[in-house]
Amino acid sequence: MTGATSGPGADRWARAGLTRIVEPGDELVGRWLRQRGASALLRALSGPGEPPDGASAERIAGYRLRATGLDPSADLTGAAEAGARFVCPGDREWPGQLDDLGDARPIGLWVRGRPSLRIWALRSVAVVGARACTDYGAHVAATLGAGLAERGWVVVSGGAYGVDAAAHRGALAAGGATICVLASGVDSPYPRGHAELIGRIAEQGLVVSELPSGDHPTRSRFVLRNRVIAALTRGTVVVEAQYRSGSLVTARHARELGRSTMGVPGPVTSGLSAGVHELLRGEAVLVTDADEVAELVGSIGDLAPERSGPVVARDLLHPAAARVLEALPARGGVSGRDVARASGTRPEEVVNRLYELQSLGFVERIGERWQLAAPPGPSANARRGGP
Repeated sequence: MTGATSGPGADRWARAGLTRIVEPGDELVGRWLRQRGASALLRALSGPGEPPDGASAERIAGYRLRATGLDPSADLTGAAEAGARFVCPGDREWPGQLDDLGDARPIGLWVRGRPSLRIWALRSVAVVGARACTDYGAHVAATLGAGLAERGWVVVSGGAYGVDAAAHRGALAAGGATICVLASGVDSPYPRGHAELIGRIAEQGLVVSELPSGDHPTRSRFVLRNRVIAALTRGTVVVEAQYRSGSLVTARHARELGRSTMGVPGPVTSGLSAGVHELLRGEAVLVTDADEVAELVGSIGDLAPERSGPVVARDLLHPAAARVLEALPARGGVSGRDVARASGTRPEEVVNRLYELQSLGFVERIGERWQLAAPPGPSANARRGGP
């Protein structure tokens, strides 16, 4: 193994090499990296030097086997030729919020796409959920992706089938920004069926991974990838998830990191909503659209519009007039004195309110008696307070 073992590029070169031989999110490796520095740690794990404290012989043998033929220079050059770059802690483009992961912080990130990862991550939201989602889940995810993009938020997800893909597509369709965090190399899109989608994301947004080119996903890498999605964003929205779901892992990471954790409710009869509902019983906040998400993760003033049911004519009545109207029977007429007694209102006030209600079309006078007006059509029930 030859390359930049000293000089300004030594740390980047060594970190690129480490991504080839260690697994993402290994806190023991993170501690070694913090204590020794990247160059010294790479020498210890790949060569005949003294291994770090706490490293078993079996573990070191595994690292050194992986280091066979290691060429960080070739990885960095190959990435540049493919339109990718390697972003390290301390770089101007490094998102500082990833440092919240402590020793589980990525060694570095391979990034494909033109925008600045740091700038985009400052105003980003994760939208995650089930791979085998329902039509409802896909619709909600796409709507959230589009709505957030239209409000200037970057939509972050994992590029998987189902909710992830729907969220990415929603953002792209709105002409917005989206980031795909992969559990494979940025040149090895997974799932294969999403090669075109991930290619579009790379052209319009960013594709990010902790793994170097050519690396393929494993079950553990999918789980570990989720901590990056949670740390990178201001909050995580779970659309559909079963009890055992990687999306819930992302939400738990977000909660532990002090990020907003949100869930979209679904039918109580759907197993795909069971995990989300369990999340909502805890510390997650229920959301139903992009406005509500933006209100939670945004700045002061990013308020969702006030929600209410339809306003009907009697909602606009003065309280005293409404009380008089309620005192009239559903059928037949009564005297003004009867209305005063039933409503607990002074007789002179009742007369004023009855004439007010008559001018608005709610009541009518027949001789000495007052009764509810009976206009044709279903609106009669609304005026009478019926169902």
